[in-house]
Amino acid sequence: MPRTSSSKKGPAATNSSSPVDLFRSATGKAASKELERIDQLFYSYADNSSGMIDPEGIESLCSDLEVDHTDVRILMLAWKMQAEKQGYFTLDEWRRGHKALRTDTILKLKKVLPDLEKEVRRPSTFVDFYAYAFRYCLTEEKQKSIDIESICVLLDLVLGYQYGPQVGYLIQYLKTQTDYKVINMDQWMGFYRFCTEISFPDLSNYDPDLAWPWILDNFVDWMRAKQA
Repeated sequence: MPRTSSSKKGPAATNSSSPVDLFRSATGKAASKELERIDQLFYSYADNSSGMIDPEGIESLCSDLEVDHTDVRILMLAWKMQAEKQGYFTLDEWRRGHKALRTDTILKLKKVLPDLEKEVRRPSTFVDFYAYAFRYCLTEEKQKSIDIESICVLLDLVLGYQYGPQVGYLIQYLKTQTDYKVINMDQWMGFYRFCTEISFPDLSNYDPDLAWPWILDNFVDWMRAKQA
């Protein structure tokens, strides 16, 4: 009998996806929906002409969050977004902050504010926030220093909660002295170092021969004169 040809049949084709593929697809869709909600929230506050959330939009945001626009948590939110221009949020900054906080609604954002404050208050995080607060207030191009009045407000906002007595006397000194009209970043960071390292109010471990900004040498002399 003639031999009949036979061909091997491969495995039947299947359209079924693996669990990993299904998971990736679902995750991608969820992320896309989340980004869509984040963007929708942004445009509910953004100015149509500039395409950014401007000071008026931030006022509306604060109203919905039930916090004052001068509340330190708004500055913390700006830090989380790494916002570059004071009083403005871009879409990219808004997305960055909300993704980091895992929020896409006002209700969720309101709920995470206490956690954000705890994060910022940690010593390992606070130094970065403190330096950011100074940079955020540099509103002009090539500006490197901030006027005394604004510095006093900023000091009270970011350090007053933790170091009330030191900040109170420092502000009093800054407002009465006449040698300095502005404060630079080095002096600003020196204020924080002073609060964290120096025994107060006795100032017993302050050594002027160490690398302190001169303004702090003058402040310590002023304090000791008041205590004499």
